[in-house]
Amino acid sequence: MAIQWFPGHMASARKKAAEAMEVIDVVIEVLDARAPEASSNPMIRELRAHRQRPCLRILNKADLADPDATRAWLDYYNAQPGVRAVALSCKNAADAARVPKLCQPLAPHRDSPIKPLRMMIMGIPNVGKSTLMNMLLKRRVAHVGNEPAVTKSQATHALNPQMTLTDSPGLMWPKIEHDDDGMILAAIHAIGRNAVFDDEVAAHLADILLARYPEALAARYKLDPAGMDGIAVVQAIAEKRGCFLKGGAREPDMEKAGMILLTEFRAGKLGRISLETPATREQMLARDRMRPREQEDQTPPD
Repeated sequence: MAIQWFPGHMASARKKAAEAMEVIDVVIEVLDARAPEASSNPMIRELRAHRQRPCLRILNKADLADPDATRAWLDYYNAQPGVRAVALSCKNAADAARVPKLCQPLAPHRDSPIKPLRMMIMGIPNVGKSTLMNMLLKRRVAHVGNEPAVTKSQATHALNPQMTLTDSPGLMWPKIEHDDDGMILAAIHAIGRNAVFDDEVAAHLADILLARYPEALAARYKLDPAGMDGIAVVQAIAEKRGCFLKGGAREPDMEKAGMILLTEFRAGKLGRISLETPATREQMLARDRMRPREQEDQTPPD
């Protein structure tokens, strides 16, 4: 299932972000540490490249991600020019307080009240931008919620006499190129539920868990993952948790069971899990590059 989600307010938000990019010095891009590249908006990269702005990439929710995968992503991003990457939890005040100091070396010429360091927080919905903003300002200036696209307007605040901070709405891009990315974004709840089928997203998540963390599924749901696929895992969860459709046939309620898996994954109840690594990302891209060629080869002649 191809997932696309681009609410109307995001088109104007992109325009305002492009205008703000002209007068800021450092982009703070907040990513989800469980899926850093899937949660990185290519439009932000394009805007940064056009204005040649350096970037601090924050792998947020690092406490929920696999530490080995996170280290691999930090090495990957820190090897890129104009990029500094750090893993942290924006809900942790001490972690959040590190962010301005990490931005300063990226624009060393902006360090006084006359030339304050101008930072802008960017990212897709529901990755923790508003939480970071509130932590840095030590007051609630941005709405925080469990649903994507809570913030819908842009605002600038003085962090101190030497620094300003601009918040921006969560930005999606008009077309998600890779189907796997759409499923992963839905799994981490960066996409509104009206754009997805929860049972299909849960089955895709279960397929990833079977490949990389089968022991987490076995421990949490008391099942034997050998020989299972994602759909079978969701069905097993339905049976283990008593999720059945109304009637006497004991037909599993796949949507309810899927939401159990998604909710418990998002809350970290299956352990510290990452849905992609630099290596699995490259494998996915290579697979997607081959698909058009395979389809062309299978097209019958006229």
